[in-house]
Amino acid sequence: MRTYSPKPSELQRVWRVVDADGLVLGRLSSEVARVLRGKHRPIFAPHIDTGDHVIVVNAAKVVMTAGKSDRSFSYSHSGYPGGLRTVSYAQELAEKPEEVVRRAIKGMLPKGALGHKMLGKLKVYAGPDHPHAAQMPIPLDLPAARRAS
Repeated sequence: MRTYSPKPSELQRVWRVVDADGLVLGRLSSEVARVLRGKHRPIFAPHIDTGDHVIVVNAAKVVMTAGKSDRSFSYSHSGYPGGLRTVSYAQELAEKPEEVVRRAIKGMLPKGALGHKMLGKLKVYAGPDHPHAAQMPIPLDLPAARRAS
């Protein structure tokens, strides 16, 4: 029996919207990466981009557990000696919440050209509004990503 490989003409991409209000950053990221990659579909193939488009709204209201927002840091380096910049996640969530969510999801996607293509289908917004209403996105509920109360 031959291995089935999906053709680009067979793919039908769906737009999905995720409300990140109260969701844990890591759990949200892993679920969104799974949908972007296409692992939720029966025709998943690791060498083809079979995933859907994902819109993440309310990125400013994402939470980190166990005080990690104060203890964990985001690092960037300019390439020059002494050019290491360190910013806590609490500060970065206050300034650029979209970038924090985007970077967390990017780290869970494949590296290389295929991962860059998948990341292009991700749209992240700090507030509750997004300009993609014409695509009629389907809500994606992630109960496993909720913080345990």
